Amino acid sequence: MNKTRILLAVGAAAILALLASVGAYKYLSESGRMAEKARLQTAGIVVAVADIPLASTINTNQVNVVPWPKENLPKDAISDPKKVLGRVARREFVAGEPIVESKLVPADKVPGILSFMVPAGMRAFTIPVNEVVGVGGFIIPDSRVDVVLTTSSGGQLISQFVLENIRVLAAGQTIEQKDNKPITVNTVTVAVTPEDTEKLALATSDGKIVLVLRNFMDNAVVTTAGMDKTRLLASYRSGPSVAAEKETVKSKRGAKFKAPQPPPPPAVMRKVHEVEVIKGNKRSVEKFE
Repeated sequence: MNKTRILLAVGAAAILALLASVGAYKYLSESGRMAEKARLQTAGIVVAVADIPLASTINTNQVNVVPWPKENLPKDAISDPKKVLGRVARREFVAGEPIVESKLVPADKVPGILSFMVPAGMRAFTIPVNEVVGVGGFIIPDSRVDVVLTTSSGGQLISQFVLENIRVLAAGQTIEQKDNKPITVNTVTVAVTPEDTEKLALATSDGKIVLVLRNFMDNAVVTTAGMDKTRLLASYRSGPSVAAEKETVKSKRGAKFKAPQPPPPPAVMRKVHEVEVIKGNKRSVEKFE
């Protein structure tokens, strides 16, 4: 009897083991098929694993090959990391972003990165500046500035906005020669249209320019009449002085005018006091000032 029970238990265990093996085999086979199916639906592309700044040379620690869904594959994605290493980024990459050919300096080009930063149809114009013109060193790439020109017109100085909302491409220093000695010159390079390039070239050679830093979100174009010495001084005159000047001009032209009269003094109000007088059963009111 005990032998029969043992045989039954062994047989049941064998059946359960067989079922478990079949289940495990099916599960592993299905997982393999799913993995193979997923592999066939993806492609390996080069992706940034760390932030890559603009104009930096890409190294092995910044990229890796990862699977990417074929249906969302970038148009000019790169699959071979060797085609990326040593290239210069013409745009900034963030971690997890695919490395695409359109954001890299061409491999057969000398990486003069500034030329790739100039927007299509624009020109890069470099302006020598000092601490005043350069807004105390606060102008940095991607800042927005206005250009104010001070020049001579009609025998007197006049200042005027000549360009507005200009994007700064670069701000740095260059080395020039003066009296056969090297000197450091601060410069600001801006992106301007061909027409604005002509304006800026004339402004820098004809007078003195100042760069005015503006809010990056402020795109408003302001039209001003310019400022000369006459308007500058007149803007600080008080109201009575301006009025007196107008009266003087009228008198010189023979116009009749009446001198302003002082306002009449305020009327004096007399205060009256009242006292009630009671005499026996008689009452009276006496008034006095």
